[in-house]
Amino acid sequence: MCRHLAYLGPPVGLDALLFTAPHSLAHQAERPQHQISGDTNPDGWGVAWYDAPHTVPEWYRTVTPVWADRDFAARAGSLRSGAFLAAARLASPGATLVDTGNAPFVDDTWSFSLNGIVHGFPDGPGDQLRARVEPGRRARIVGDADTEVLFALVLQHLAAGTPPAEALAAVVHDVLAVTTGRLNLLLTDGALVHATRVGNSLFRRGPVIASEPTDDEPGWVEIPDRTVTVLTPDGAADTPL
Repeated sequence: MCRHLAYLGPPVGLDALLFTAPHSLAHQAERPQHQISGDTNPDGWGVAWYDAPHTVPEWYRTVTPVWADRDFAARAGSLRSGAFLAAARLASPGATLVDTGNAPFVDDTWSFSLNGIVHGFPDGPGDQLRARVEPGRRARIVGDADTEVLFALVLQHLAAGTPPAEALAAVVHDVLAVTTGRLNLLLTDGALVHATRVGNSLFRRGPVIASEPTDDEPGWVEIPDRTVTVLTPDGAADTPL
């Protein structure tokens, strides 16, 4: 469930990867080719984009399906960025359908998304994961999305000095200690992109990492399952989880 992508490279218009590429985020959200659960992703979408690395991004979220968001599609042609993260949502069963439940989630310079699901989250596993978040940070969680709780855990690891890729890996292990799930995480501060692949599809080519290739051109690499990937301006590196 869900589709997401991140870009890190020379500034480009947001419209290409989000709307006009042959298999843009809007296209793959409506007609996914590699999705395990669900046939479409109609429960809203969002994007965070950076003017410069390590800065607070601009941020947009809506419950409108990305393929039907004509207003932002028209606006996206005039927006340029060298780093952005976007996600289309298929909400987990029972989750509230509000824009504040949609990825990307943003805190200061960090943007985050989950393509996947924490199994049983509304019941015991959700409570157990929330209990791992320190009280002050837990009080700032506003919704019932599993993604928001995982982001709080990522931020907690980062605040403790854990490097970003290791923070994502730690959260994967936090989840798998209490339940199962599909845990493709994306995290960026506009300088690097950090990702995990656990259970769902993930591909990369050049400056793009995405749930599915955004076109049919050669060069796409499928990231192995149970892998942490770091995308830099100079390339990418994969490490087993």
